[in-house]
Amino acid sequence: MTASHPKSILLLSGLSGAGKTTALKTLEDMGWEVVDNLPLMLLDRLLDTPLPVGHGADADRPLALGIDARTRGFDAGAIVRRIKGLRERHGHDIETLFLDCSDAELERRFAETRRRHPLAADRPAADGIARERELTEPLRRWASQVIDTTSFSSNALQQEMRDRFSRPGLSEPVLTILSFGFSRGVPRNADLMFDMRYLRNPHWDDALRPKTGLEADVAAYIAQDPAYADSVGRIEDLLVTLLPRYAEGGKTYITVAFGCTGGRHRSVHVADRVARHLQAAGFSPTVLHRNIESAPQDSLEKRRPGGPKAES
Repeated sequence: MTASHPKSILLLSGLSGAGKTTALKTLEDMGWEVVDNLPLMLLDRLLDTPLPVGHGADADRPLALGIDARTRGFDAGAIVRRIKGLRERHGHDIETLFLDCSDAELERRFAETRRRHPLAADRPAADGIARERELTEPLRRWASQVIDTTSFSSNALQQEMRDRFSRPGLSEPVLTILSFGFSRGVPRNADLMFDMRYLRNPHWDDALRPKTGLEADVAAYIAQDPAYADSVGRIEDLLVTLLPRYAEGGKTYITVAFGCTGGRHRSVHVADRVARHLQAAGFSPTVLHRNIESAPQDSLEKRRPGGPKAES
């Protein structure tokens, strides 16, 4: 194969029970292409497979290959030679990661989960661990990176994988800015929710009632509320601070919801404004207005006790 540019490849191996499944799942969540237990004789064919039409940008997507003693035709020495050959012939940037763990901790994990060791189906787990350690030793010695997961929880291993293998622009979470009406149900998938019912309600203005928060006169009406500028500005500053922390924590999807009574005016305007602010700050939000097409209903809206007609 003649590659137009090198493809970044991570060969991930290790001892059974050391966390390979968790590590591969984390890479997949980070945007890597992941293939587990692929016979290395098929690797050239995998790399030669053309991308589907419209997926040309995926050519730079890094590839993670999981391989262990259960892989068909496993031979650690032969694997090392084959990877060296791929690197020399095709110029691929190939890294190797080996997940290690102490024998005692592996035995504890197999006992806790009641799983049989793949190399000791009818013998104690310790026998399988010893056999697998012997088989994989050439890979461990050759690996460019080794992670000892003896003291790692699943969450700690996920964070370690993110710290070592994140790629700029690859694993950015999907950010959704959602407007909705409380009277029509609270969204279940919101990570952050802001109640905009404290703002002036355009519903009680006859000229504005049929319109939505996307129209300039509705937006101007809402912005006249004395609490508007300071409160919405603080929300924008808060999101600019929090969203990168969610991304660092490994969240794949982040939904920020803004609600008002009917979901047509105040929440729509604020969601649209905040999305534009976040876009200017370098984020890539998708904006959804869940109830913008719903019919306005006086029975759903509420006035403030003693407030003027134009307030809610």
